[in-house]
Amino acid sequence: MSHITGNLERIREQIAEAASKSGRDADEISLVAVTKYARLDFVRELIELNIVDLGEARPQQLQERAPRFPHNIRWHLIGHLQRNKARRILPLTSLIHSVDTTNLLATIDRIAGDYFEEYQEPFCPCVLLQVNVSGEGAKQGFTPDELLQLWPELSCAEFVQICGLMTMAPRVDDVEETRPIFAGLRELRDQLAAKYDAELPELSMGMSRDFEVAIEEGATIIRIGSRLFSEPA
Repeated sequence: MSHITGNLERIREQIAEAASKSGRDADEISLVAVTKYARLDFVRELIELNIVDLGEARPQQLQERAPRFPHNIRWHLIGHLQRNKARRILPLTSLIHSVDTTNLLATIDRIAGDYFEEYQEPFCPCVLLQVNVSGEGAKQGFTPDELLQLWPELSCAEFVQICGLMTMAPRVDDVEETRPIFAGLRELRDQLAAKYDAELPELSMGMSRDFEVAIEEGATIIRIGSRLFSEPA
């Protein structure tokens, strides 16, 4: 058994345990394998283990890697997307986690509309809105207050499907300190549902160091990189 197989088994056990603690089913949580630093043979091994959700942070690397892997892979863009790169990235991705401005959402919506006009086929890109719950200056995304204020405008996108919200917690020594961040995203989702009847089923939150806390606070998508690929010490 390779270290990739062992890592995946341990992560699945931790997902199940965290889900159980919060009265949830582990099947409610999707694991996105973040492959940006991973060797290609490691990625192929994951695919053989039936991991089909792969995440890349850099649009250029996603463009380079997507053609090398089977067509059934669901590619996730988890990093920043510049508007001038959106047209090339949209056809490759199943979900963009990092829509962080009204302008980017409008650009994606316009590109999807162009596709429909040209091919007369529906094209509804799925996106998550990135929220800076922690308020860190270095992090991108809407503030919770901005999102509450802007939701009527954002929800008017004609072609884009806003599937949920995404956030990143700060790197801290005690992962319990991330709990208010993850709880804050869930509470924001609930506020949007109560105020605007918004349906936002997906909460993308939690990475290698803090995914268990994120699951306990309602994550439906976790993004795992180093815990999958690192060899045991």
